[in-house]
Amino acid sequence: MILLCGDHDMIIPFLGTQAWIRALNYSIVDERHSWWVQGQVAGYTRTYSNRMTFATVKGAGHTALEYKPTECYTMLERWISNQPL
Repeated sequence: MILLCGDHDMIIPFLGTQAWIRALNYSIVDERHSWWVQGQVAGYTRTYSNRMTFATVKGAGHTALEYKPTECYTMLERWISNQPL
């Protein structure tokens, strides 16, 4: 499962989502690292023990797909193919 947030989302800021995830008390399996699309940093991820990955989309607002379609489609394609971001 991937939970994604645009890092410029002013409706549901990613810091609030991170705090909510922290409150679930899942262990972090893979600490924050960048994910890339077309040679550019597309955002950052953190993976938890329940197999959830929290991902930010760099430069995206509340509707990340509207702001960064290439990055969001790449994320979906990798998730469906069971590939890491």
